[in-house]
Amino acid sequence: MKTIKIALLLSILTTVLACGPYSFTGTSIAPDVKTFQVNYFQNNAILVEPGLDLDFTNALTDLLINQTNLELVKSSGDLVYEGEITEYRISPTTATADNTAAQNRLSVTVNVRFFNMKNEEDNLEQRFSFFYDYAGAALLTGAQKDIALAEIFERLTQDIFNATLAKW
Repeated sequence: MKTIKIALLLSILTTVLACGPYSFTGTSIAPDVKTFQVNYFQNNAILVEPGLDLDFTNALTDLLINQTNLELVKSSGDLVYEGEITEYRISPTTATADNTAAQNRLSVTVNVRFFNMKNEEDNLEQRFSFFYDYAGAALLTGAQKDIALAEIFERLTQDIFNATLAKW
């Protein structure tokens, strides 16, 4: 019985030591990286939604604060996020028999430039896009618009996080 306990203890210890340190958010942030900055994401889309730029910038900042232990700084960050909103578009996705939209889609695309000042091999520039579908008869205003943008921002910011820090 004692040998079984020792064998079990050794296998658990070996497993834990072999895996090394693990982050529950799945990040691979080097120990010398302490700060990050998120520069203002300007809205360069043809269709401009007021406040979209600030809301997206804040959503990305909030996600990084909540999922890392990095300190937010205004300049000279170890990690720098910048870019622009390149598309904000509403388009019909399905039609009814009398040629009206049965369903519409709100699409948002963001171009992101990521700079890792401690390891330039991690730098990247990439476009991220996501959408929200809603009924064709509905107007995208008020609470409906807030829900749509919250869902889009959640997915976009998580995709950006995964591409830059989780290396997915």
